Amino acid sequence: MLAIRLKRMGSKHRPFYRIVVSENDKRPRSSHVEELGYYHPVAPGKPLKINTERAEYWLSKGARPSETVAGLLKKQGVKA
Repeated sequence: MLAIRLKRMGSKHRPFYRIVVSENDKRPRSSHVEELGYYHPVAPGKPLKINTERAEYWLSKGARPSETVAGLLKKQGVKA
């Protein structure tokens, strides 16, 4: 089963997340199927970018978003 979740990047106290599609049984920092965007919660304005077309595609294929990603998708106007 596929999952849409956050992959943590960056250094200590300066997190940067990539929004990725990966297998549910793999570790979050391992390889992924596709990268959909990014989220930078520490930066001013909290930049968020998601490729909505691809996110809707993966959701239609049965990928399940994590709780956090579901909130971010809702913020971007993607129908879950």
